[in-house]
Amino acid sequence: MELAALEKQLRILQSESTAKIEAATSLADLDDLGTSLLGKKGALTDLLRGIGSLSADDRPKIGALANEVRAAIESALKSRRTVAGAAELSARITSETEDATTPGPLPAFGSLHPIPETISAIAQIMGSFGFTVVEGQEVEDDVTNFQLLNIPEDHPSRDLWDTLYLREPGRLLRTHTSPGQIRTMRTIEPPIRVILPGRCYRYEAVDASHGFEFHQVEGLLVDRGTTLADLKGILDELARGLFGPGTRTRFRPGYYPFTEPSVAVDVSWDGSKDGWMTILGAGMVHPIVLENGGIDPEKHQGFAFGLGVERIAMLRHGIPDLRALLENDLRLLRGLR
Repeated sequence: MELAALEKQLRILQSESTAKIEAATSLADLDDLGTSLLGKKGALTDLLRGIGSLSADDRPKIGALANEVRAAIESALKSRRTVAGAAELSARITSETEDATTPGPLPAFGSLHPIPETISAIAQIMGSFGFTVVEGQEVEDDVTNFQLLNIPEDHPSRDLWDTLYLREPGRLLRTHTSPGQIRTMRTIEPPIRVILPGRCYRYEAVDASHGFEFHQVEGLLVDRGTTLADLKGILDELARGLFGPGTRTRFRPGYYPFTEPSVAVDVSWDGSKDGWMTILGAGMVHPIVLENGGIDPEKHQGFAFGLGVERIAMLRHGIPDLRALLENDLRLLRGLR
């Protein structure tokens, strides 16, 4: 190959290479161009293979020109890499930038379990009538759980409570929240308006409507001139607060050793499928119980009521099986939100 022809081809390679480099828009394209132009099998290497046919005097000239072409291509690549790299970085920053004013994803909010939710609803309703929440103890003694509530030893009324006794003589797991009446009356001077929510225990077989562990809310009001009419008015409002303004109540004669007279309270509301449902027992606090609580029944009268939280929760949420409340099934709990 003649010197002039090789020089011409090198100049053409430099011109075409510079144009291709300027047209490249990404670092990846520039890397490919660098390999195809200056690599071991690149275009410049292919041209220089013809240098062996030149005379000894012409070879240095071509060598110098080849170095000049290589330097020009490398300079063009370096310059274009700077521009393309800056453009890619800018585009990446733009695409990955977070708008601080854009609302973030909402966290997953939990909700109350139906049992504490029902207790809270009862406390809120009763709080509007001046009732405060007082907590009692779960481990009781026989005297407070039974005897001071007008349930003597060996009295047939004890058959109503399937009691779980502890190894320590006279100690047991409370069968109802009613012992809280005695403890409250002995620590608070009348007038008294309290509710006592808590867990209770009885030796019962577990089925769709019974459990050995359950929750109750006890209500107690002691004041001068308290009547059964006051009790009825309060329970009417409690029922409407729990089941809706159209709820109807029905009071039937009942029997509880610690109240006299005693009543069972039924409710019926719009949409209820089972007609009347019994939700609680109540009555005027028995004079013996008032005396055992340190209160003179000639000066003060009171009423008390107790309701099962699980039953209320099941009625409010349409849960057919009490055991579902103890399984912590998130599908059920999410459906009750």
